[in-house]
Parts: sequence; C-alpha cells; structure tokens
Amino acid sequence: MMQNIAINVVANYTMTKYLISIVGPTAIGKTALSIKLAQYFNTEIISADSRQFFKEMQIGTAAPTQEELSQAKHHFIHHKSIKNDYNVGAFEKDALQCLDHLFKTKDVVIMVGGSGLYVDAVTKGLDNFPKVDAKIRETLNEILNTEGLIALQNQLKQLDPTTYNTIAIDNPQRVIRALEICIGTEKPYASFLNKEKTKRHFKTITIGLTAERELIYNRINQRVDIMVEQGLLKEVENLIPHKNLNALNTVGYKELFRYFDGDWELDFALSEIKKNSRRFAKRQLTWFKRNQHTLWFNYLTNLDTITEKINKNIN
Repeated sequence: MMQNIAINVVANYTMTKYLISIVGPTAIGKTALSIKLAQYFNTEIISADSRQFFKEMQIGTAAPTQEELSQAKHHFIHHKSIKNDYNVGAFEKDALQCLDHLFKTKDVVIMVGGSGLYVDAVTKGLDNFPKVDAKIRETLNEILNTEGLIALQNQLKQLDPTTYNTIAIDNPQRVIRALEICIGTEKPYASFLNKEKTKRHFKTITIGLTAERELIYNRINQRVDIMVEQGLLKEVENLIPHKNLNALNTVGYKELFRYFDGDWELDFALSEIKKNSRRFAKRQLTWFKRNQHTLWFNYLTNLDTITEKINKNIN
C-alpha cells in the first residue's frame, strides 16, 4: 500500500507544467530562439509582444514572418485589429486560458516577447491599484493636449523616478496611468508593484538574451533599415487615417506620421526611430533585469547549452 502511495506522489510531481519565457531587448533574436525551443520541446508559442497582436502592424513590429509562423504554432499574433480595445488585463485572461488548454497536452509551453508588463501579467499576475478620482485623469489628459507629453514625463520624474526609468515613457497612457496613481494616493506608483498575487498553476523558467550594449544598438539600427526595405513606409502611410489610435503610438509609426505630416525629413524620422528604439531597448533591459531568477545567455549561445540549462531546472 505504501508503495502505491509513493508511486502516485512521484507521478504527480512529474506532471508539473513549465512556461519557458524568453525575454530581452528588441532585435536580440528572441523569435528565432522561441521557434527552436518550440521545436525541441514539441510545443507551441505564446506571443507577449503587445504590438504584434495587431494585424495591421506587421513590418514595423518585426512580427514573425509567414515562414517563421509555419515552423511552430503561434498564439496572439495578429489576432486583433488596431480598432479593438485590447489591454494587458484582457491579455492576461486570454493567455491564461490558452495555457490551461495547452497544458492539457503539453508539459512545456514557450512564451516570447519584449513587453515587460505583458510578460509579468502572465507569469506573476497584475498589480492591484486603489481607485482614484476620475477627475485626475481628465486633468492629466488636458495637460497632454495643451502642454504635451514632456510636461507629464517631467511630473512623473519628480513624483516617481523609479517608474519614470522603467515604464514605456513615450506612451502617454502609461505615463498618465502612473501619474494618476501618484497624485490620487500621494504614493509612488512603484510602491504598489510586486505585491503578493494569485499563484500560478505552472512554473516559469525565464531565459534572457543579451549582448554588449553597442552590439544591441547596431542590431537595432540594422533592423530599422531592413524594415524600410520591406515596405515600412507604405505600411505606415496606409495607417494615417487611424494615427490617433493608441496602438499606433508606437516607435516606428509615430515618427513616420511626423514625416507624412510634413514636420520632419525622412532621414531625420528614420534616425528618430533608431534612437527611440535604442531607448526602448535600454528600458527593456532595466525591466527584465529586475528578475533575479532569469537565466541570461549571450545571444550567440548555441541551443544545446540553453536546453541543457532548462532541463536541469526542470529536473
């Protein structure tokens, strides 16, 4: 009888499910690694890139190509329109439902993406914030319209420098969200982060890809050039009627809208895309390096070395 009990305990232990989350700065090679790992573990991929959700934004978001999509099954790639109101809370719910389904037949699932908040929503859960007076947001939106985003950024830098240095500071919605919490609670937005949340029914192994800062920046510059060759300008031009949508307040799109509006020369707009992409990569690294359990690898590390480390953590 005791022997049967022992066998059942071992069986339950080996049924633990694992989410392998691949993170790192933009243009570092996360997509390529995710496909290799999906093939190695015979599993599927969840995208946690908040801009690759939108089907109208393909070139400028460096979404997986049709060839890459054919090499492993992907979820949450081009499943929404820019006209849809889709936020991190909705993604958390949808991604967890998808994982529940996949874990019925898979012991391992891959998740990949550079949107730190969306990655954390799946692996840790979203933070809970107190309700604040809606008039605060109205006031902040007025400031945005009359004085511009820089005024709000400076205010956030003064009230909560930690958040200023970690969020997507070029995203007005993120800045306003942080500011309304700071003002409404008289506490930093960052003070509400990383509290105890709902426990997940799977374990997460986070794999980080990185390189020397100069090399990362060079790869970003090259990627922008490749995007232009692939037709980025035409993609952005087609989206001009919708340029005020939040989804299009994105590096690569907002700069080219300025070009099409006649505000900037093309060369300057492209240089701004590269500059803002480099800044974004810096913020990504700051965000992801907060997780002390991440297994970091140089972007050139071979697959065998990475899978060996993963298997050791699973076993």
